[in-house]
Amino acid sequence: MNQPAQQQTPPGTEAQLTPQADHGESSYVGSGKLKDMAAVITGADSGIGRAVALTYAREGADVLIAYLNEHEDAEETRRLVEEAGRKAVLMPGELADPAHCRAIVDRAVQEFGRIDVLVNNAAFQMSRDSLEEIPDEEWDYTFQVNITAMFHICKAAVKHMRPGSSIINTTSINSDKPKPTLLAYATTKGAIANFTAGLAQLLADKGIRVNSVAPGPIWTPLIPSTMPPEEVASFGQQVPMKRAGQPAEVAPVYVMLASSQASYISGARIAVTGGTPIL
Repeated sequence: MNQPAQQQTPPGTEAQLTPQADHGESSYVGSGKLKDMAAVITGADSGIGRAVALTYAREGADVLIAYLNEHEDAEETRRLVEEAGRKAVLMPGELADPAHCRAIVDRAVQEFGRIDVLVNNAAFQMSRDSLEEIPDEEWDYTFQVNITAMFHICKAAVKHMRPGSSIINTTSINSDKPKPTLLAYATTKGAIANFTAGLAQLLADKGIRVNSVAPGPIWTPLIPSTMPPEEVASFGQQVPMKRAGQPAEVAPVYVMLASSQASYISGARIAVTGGTPIL
């Protein structure tokens, strides 16, 4: 896949993405791996989050779609979930607000009665060429959305999760190979990898598994809305496969980790990087 140089206003939308991303709309076929489960997915309006919502619904799960304010994108994700015959609940709001993090969990319990799978996927990033260019408030906001919100959501959700439930966090190849122009983002992704590894050990006695997925360059609205146009045009060419991945190529890993097939997998970080190894 080659993508032209392009720019969007953050947080970006699927409608403006050229070419359009593949979330598995015409390819993913479920087989009941998550039948009658209840899932919460943050950042589920677009990109990897939408692909995970689609695959979960086709595997039989109801989904709470948490997102910031991309209402048109979120409505399309809702349509895909409902088209699969499952319940979709939209929950817009700011993850930097701890009260909203807890409200997401409360809404899920109100709608579903429990939480079987929690996918912490939402993230903020911005490219900056130097340390001096990073505004203090942007650094703080990146941490609030990417890692602090994860703490608040997990803390609220665990009491509603039964043995066999799972938490899946989205980290990044940047957790292992930090890109200097994404300093704040990369630092939070390293924190997520560590948070996941520690939380997996902390929750093992409760029968709750905790894992993370480390995507490489995946084609989503986050890219043209946070990177310079010339970087967008070459996005993905640096990995051995010489291309950006599609959300549909990441989502099946989230399905496996949420399913009973991963019953002995916890504390893992799974790379989906187009061939670039992580430690």
